[in-house]
Order: sequence, then C-alpha cells, then structure tokens
Amino acid sequence: MAKYERHVFVCTNRREPGSPRPSCNADGKAELHKQIKQAADAAGLKDRVRINTSGCMDQCEHGPTVVVYPDAVWYGHVTAEDVAELVQSHLVEGRPVERLVLADACIHTVACEHRPAKG
Repeated sequence: MAKYERHVFVCTNRREPGSPRPSCNADGKAELHKQIKQAADAAGLKDRVRINTSGCMDQCEHGPTVVVYPDAVWYGHVTAEDVAELVQSHLVEGRPVERLVLADACIHTVACEHRPAKG
C-alpha cells in the first residue's frame, strides 16, 4: 500500500458546558469527522487520504477546526455544508478553500484577535 497523500485532522474535542472556550464538538457525536470521511471515500480517496479525529488543536475560537497535511492548511468554522467543497476542492483538486482558511496570525498564537484576553 502506498503512503497517504494527505492526512486530514478534524478536531473532535468536547469541552464541559460553561467552559471559557468553545468546543469543536459540542454534542460529542463527531459528525463532521464522519461526514468528511464519507465524502472522501465517495470521492475515491479511501486509499490516498486519511481522515483522522484529533483532540484539541488550540483553535477553539475558530472551531470546528480541520487541518490538512502535508499542506499545513488550517480551516476554521467548518460546517457540514462545507464538506463537499472541502473534499472536492482541496482533497481531489489540490486547491484550498480560501474562505475557510485561518489567518496565519491566528494559528498557534495568543495574540489572535478572536481569542479572549487573559485577565
């Protein structure tokens, strides 16, 4: 079996109600992961692209978060309505979905304008 061309990580972290930061998987069902996996399989990518669940990627304010490697493309606010476009555009055609791409200034930094100030 050949190496996977891409690995997709879908945050399925679930925080307790009342947590100061939002949860990417509030209902605990990991539906977004399932939907992306099904769409990728339907597109014939089962042996080329691996769809993984992930714990917290520290992008809670942008969740649900999806990351595609080796492209290192971070997506935020991904919904079920975005799945077909994400799979077709990025995983099949190799073109990131720009409207969902997180700004570099928000990835792995406490300075992101969307993150609450620590006080």
